[in-house]
Amino acid sequence: MSTENEGNTVPPAPSAPPVPVASPDVSPQGAAPEGNAQGAPRPPMPQENPAAPPAAPASDQPPTTHGAAPAGQGATPAGQGAAPAGPAPDGSWPPPPPATPSHSSYGSYGDGAAYGGGGPSYGGDAGGPGTGWGASWQQPAPKPRAGRGGLVAAVLVAALVAGGLGGGLGYTLAKDRDDRGSTTVSAPDSATQVKRAPGTIANVAAKALPSTVTIQAESSDGEGGTGTGFVFDTQGHIVTNNHVVAEAVDGGRLTATFPSGKKYDAEVVGHAQGYDVAVIKLKNAPSDLRPLALGDSDKVAVGDETIAIGAPFGLSNTVTTGIISAKDRPVASSDGSSSSKASYMSALQTDASINPGNSGGPLLDASGAVIGINSAIQSTGSGGFGSGQSGSIGLGFAIPINQAKYVAQQLIKTGKPVYAKIGASVSLEDSSDGAKITDQGTGGAAAVESGGPADKAGLKPGDVITKLDDHVIDSGPTLIGEIWTHEPGDKVTITYKRGGQEHTVDLTLGAREGDS
Repeated sequence: MSTENEGNTVPPAPSAPPVPVASPDVSPQGAAPEGNAQGAPRPPMPQENPAAPPAAPASDQPPTTHGAAPAGQGATPAGQGAAPAGPAPDGSWPPPPPATPSHSSYGSYGDGAAYGGGGPSYGGDAGGPGTGWGASWQQPAPKPRAGRGGLVAAVLVAALVAGGLGGGLGYTLAKDRDDRGSTTVSAPDSATQVKRAPGTIANVAAKALPSTVTIQAESSDGEGGTGTGFVFDTQGHIVTNNHVVAEAVDGGRLTATFPSGKKYDAEVVGHAQGYDVAVIKLKNAPSDLRPLALGDSDKVAVGDETIAIGAPFGLSNTVTTGIISAKDRPVASSDGSSSSKASYMSALQTDASINPGNSGGPLLDASGAVIGINSAIQSTGSGGFGSGQSGSIGLGFAIPINQAKYVAQQLIKTGKPVYAKIGASVSLEDSSDGAKITDQGTGGAAAVESGGPADKAGLKPGDVITKLDDHVIDSGPTLIGEIWTHEPGDKVTITYKRGGQEHTVDLTLGAREGDS
């Protein structure tokens, strides 16, 4: 599965959301003015003739049409102003139905996917003469009827009059009651003192938020974006995604802001592009840092509750919830740029809402322990906001914390990542049959490294690897992601096919240092 990273440029959040135009009120007296069209005259109510009741119209419904639907809504709240009000409705009877705004779709990376979309707008142009809300409807002239037809018409008029009388009495009684004072009921003080048990989302969020940061990364030429990170230890190390800090690696600037508003400059300690993990360190770190507890991602089960914390679209300290939707999901992700290399993971899948800006933030279990680093989202490919990036469609992916912990510790220790390897080049083409060892390696090198783990195990070009231990391998990226969940020196069992025959062999994983 190929996805995009979420976590590039994020437009600034608006100071206030757009205010929708109110829909016209419907009452027996006529259509109320809409939106900002204040003071519009109230149309007169159709008159009945008690002496000669009108006959029912030939059609049950008046011929009305609707104007254009409002523009769709996107997800990026950048620079939106109040939407203009639509034209005031005509005073015809009966009033038109209220307009329903349409919504645009959007979707992409956990923190670096393409994303965007405009805010919701309301209103819209009315149709041409006789087609919009302003088109009037004339009550047909009454036709004389004899016998029971006249009686039916009289009964209809009586029902209408009775309905108007009931509405008038109801309004009068409500008005009198309002004059006597408020009818609201206040809750006792004890009812507002809600007890939040340790397992509640509110309690978990309250404890975890002070240990998360919003990261601003800026390159030397002024470009950058927003992401998230969390406190890894008391020395001031913050764990996040590589694609969150990539802009600031070579001479850029990093800042980390806590929910309290305290901001610190930071520097990159190390970054692993293949794992999509990075570690930064706060300058002049405070002494009261509280690292988040790390869970065991191997023990996570499908259906477990999840809590994600991040800064989606720059909205810092946002908490969303969901469940673990799947485990060991093979994901190859990138930020979509031409220079970007893919990252591979055997991911935890969650339906907790993850959007651009969530990348690098913690995925917590119900106890508040970190089980993953939010990294990517599946996108529908339809952007909004005008920036080309998409938002959550309920398919988010997190790097398992057991893998991320190992990588972070290596980065803190040496500044460079260390990858497990089998010493063979495999095809990265989409496949469902397995990971095929290519005939030739990168840059003309041998496909099977001489003296490497695969060579010692007897693997050859053309072999198709179908399993690593008990995990099914359906493609090259799946194999890479699964290998990288291990550490160099781990022993694994490889199942492969050669000439239609299946074979099994054990091998010990080797090591490769750096991203080159």
